[in-house]
Amino acid sequence: MARLKFGAFLAPHHPIGEHPMLQLRSDLKFAQQLDELGFDEFWCGEHHSTGWEVIASPELFLAAAAERTHRIRLGTGVVSLPYHHPFNVAQRMVQLDHMSGGRVIFGSGPGALPSDAYMLGIDPMTQRDRQDEAIGVIKRLFAGERVTHESDWFTLKDARLQLFPLQEDMPFAVASQVSPSGMTLAGKYGAGVLSIGSMSTQGLLALPTQWKFAEESAAKHGQTVDRKNWRVVMTWHIAETREQARKEAGEGLMRWHNEYNVGTLMRPGAVAYGSPDEAVDQTAFVEGAASVIGTPDDLVKSIRDLYQLSGGFGTVIGFAHDWANREATARSWDLVARYVIPEVNGLLEGYRTSRQYVIDHRESFERAGAAVMNKIMSHEGAAAALQETMRARTATTGGHTPDLEKAKGGGK
Repeated sequence: MARLKFGAFLAPHHPIGEHPMLQLRSDLKFAQQLDELGFDEFWCGEHHSTGWEVIASPELFLAAAAERTHRIRLGTGVVSLPYHHPFNVAQRMVQLDHMSGGRVIFGSGPGALPSDAYMLGIDPMTQRDRQDEAIGVIKRLFAGERVTHESDWFTLKDARLQLFPLQEDMPFAVASQVSPSGMTLAGKYGAGVLSIGSMSTQGLLALPTQWKFAEESAAKHGQTVDRKNWRVVMTWHIAETREQARKEAGEGLMRWHNEYNVGTLMRPGAVAYGSPDEAVDQTAFVEGAASVIGTPDDLVKSIRDLYQLSGGFGTVIGFAHDWANREATARSWDLVARYVIPEVNGLLEGYRTSRQYVIDHRESFERAGAAVMNKIMSHEGAAAALQETMRARTATTGGHTPDLEKAKGGGK
């Protein structure tokens, strides 16, 4: 299994009730925490309605995050292209790339919330075609071309950017849910993929087929796609024990599901949970569950299973949520960084191999102890001190320390 990158996707999904200014500041601290913990990517979205998803401009938010972070890559997850003139999107992304020191990933989508498109007077039937059209124009602008383009929703006349991306080739990613449209679009442009639909059981099962859509589309358009640029979104809450994780996540999970998925979005087939325990059981402990509520070991197993199911991908993206309180949520991400990432990526194998080698070859190291003992016994003062050492029974010793009890007994 190839090493994986790890990141987070902040839609965000925040329950209504907290001061918006403080919530945004908290989200920026979250980005800073992930950077300090060594996560590879941080994504945030664009939404304009529902009251729960409150970041209207991912570029604006990520510019602030760039000032608080140092190495983590910053992805727009996503810019809803049908809502914007493509030239303005290109300019904002280029500016963000420079402001972040070349850490931007340009993620795009057609727009996730029907209520957003409705307010803007956009026909949902046009959104995916407009995303496609906009990507084609933006890629040409990034490449330094002078573009003239007449469309039914925007116009460009001899347009050229006056500033180009800091990165020689700014990474692209396309959002994909359960339908094939996102994957086929990624294939058309040789872009990466942000699989958001994998948060559902249906989306998980569709992953192997989804990637085939990308490959087929890439072949059709003379492009290539690489699984290392495939980002799969998972949901989790991690604690030291399953019982603790259940206790921390239950009430917030039930509220998120009942108030947002059922009460606000009215997702087809979604039914309200009757208790926090039911919410946890139905989310994380049913056949084919798409979420993990448990220990670091549980998440390691789930990631490895998903990797095998999908055929392989490059980055695990954790979906940020408010199931638990702020302290428990921060600890959950800390546990992922400290225990899940190194286990998945084999970073501890050298430690374990070295330890076992010392255990298995102990007899080979006895000569080191004999050499120390020889020097001690040949010196009258050191021999006398040996008796005191044996009485004190020093707690911490090196691997070469002789067996004092064995020496006292004459080596028997």
